[in-house]
Amino acid sequence: MRFRSLLLLVLLPCALLPAQVTLPRILSSHMVVQRNLPVHVWGLATPGEQVSVSFRGETRSTSASEIGRWSVYLKPGTAGGPFAMTVQGGAAGEQAIRLDDVLVGDVWVASGQSNMEFRMAQAATAQQDLPHAGIPNLRLLVVKHTAADFPQDDADTTGWAASSPETAKEFSAAAWYFARDLEQREHVPVGVIESNWGGTPVDAWTRMVALGEDAALAPAFVAWGKMSERQADVQLRDKLRDEAKAAGKPVPAFPWHPSWPLSWAPAALYNGMIAPLTPYAIRGVIWYQGESNTDPDRASLYGRIFRTMITDWRRQWGVGDFPFLYVQIANYKATPQAQWAELREQQLQTLQLRNTGMAVTIDIGNPDNIHPTDKLDVGLRLSRWARALSYGEKIEDSGPLFRQATPEGSAIRVRFTHAAGLMAKGGAVTGFEVAGADGKFVAATATIDGETVVASSPEVAQPVQVRYGWANSPQCNLYNSAELPASPFSSAE
Repeated sequence: MRFRSLLLLVLLPCALLPAQVTLPRILSSHMVVQRNLPVHVWGLATPGEQVSVSFRGETRSTSASEIGRWSVYLKPGTAGGPFAMTVQGGAAGEQAIRLDDVLVGDVWVASGQSNMEFRMAQAATAQQDLPHAGIPNLRLLVVKHTAADFPQDDADTTGWAASSPETAKEFSAAAWYFARDLEQREHVPVGVIESNWGGTPVDAWTRMVALGEDAALAPAFVAWGKMSERQADVQLRDKLRDEAKAAGKPVPAFPWHPSWPLSWAPAALYNGMIAPLTPYAIRGVIWYQGESNTDPDRASLYGRIFRTMITDWRRQWGVGDFPFLYVQIANYKATPQAQWAELREQQLQTLQLRNTGMAVTIDIGNPDNIHPTDKLDVGLRLSRWARALSYGEKIEDSGPLFRQATPEGSAIRVRFTHAAGLMAKGGAVTGFEVAGADGKFVAATATIDGETVVASSPEVAQPVQVRYGWANSPQCNLYNSAELPASPFSSAE
């Protein structure tokens, strides 16, 4: 009670002021609100003040709490618009905020690291598509880079805007192509919230409590602790360099990298760039990330953190197990120590989670550039999953996915799902390896037999394991009749 009294004394001067109603920046003119779900409107006001929200002929009222928070839910509705939304504060409505050009449709969050952040202006297809980017029913919002120590109530954003050549060129290319395809096919307004940051690990996007609830995820905190300890080394390095420059001496070189910024800290990006979005109803999420987790000390934990993140995001949004569609990392000539194949396998295993879909990009990367410019196919492959999972369209949404490997004497037979019309592009099947009981893999000859592949090698008398595309930048060419590539895999446990 003493704390409550002190709090009221602190807030008392505010009570003498007129109502000051504010909205989070995600609620603005030109926004898209999610169809068929309650419309959530929230914000801050003077403690105890009356707040009313009017939208599509409905008005709901509430009072701000003793710390100034208020929240209302309006009835769900079908796609349409534009509408106006009015938020009024005070018993007599002394203060009013009007949001114009509000659409009702489908809202998707696009998150991850630099390949999701990759701008339309940089895409290989930008020159042909940007001049035609004026799509009134496609709305874009960018969450600015924000790392935080605790969950934030509001996100720093660009504000909602209709897609145009100007707004689209600075938007995520993969997300824009994804959204354009859905808007054209579903004929409903589509809003995309871009919230990503290049060069960041999955643990930075995962809520602290979710990480802490699983003792097996402790190495993520250990890794960050080691990085943090390097800060003293960084300060000493800078001091020595400054002194050398001042004395006119050669600047010393150091064989180590500086510590990583707060954007690498566990939960930091969830706190600053995802938590403020969770009160806003969405249709689903698209995700492109993983490259920053391919280091040997991080790769082995990726799948567990990734699945934790997906499950927890769904819990925090509270709108059910929404579709979570993600991109499997592409082919790239990383260092020999990097574990790109192992991380792809963990992404493949994440499909065990309900309502997940994975866009395979092993055939459209750039071995010499970690940022391939083909984002059109990335967006369209993600869109296929959305059309199948979220919109119920009867289409093939995936390339062949490993199901089972069965030894057959001197060969091993591989069975797949999504294998109708199994084929090899460019000639003979490439990318398969087999191993015997010793676990040593060697290159294999592989042939297609219906919807299966039979692999063998004269160096392995009785193969018991098989893998495909198992390299940072593999040569592999297996597809199905929808011309979607097979995911790399390993049958080894």
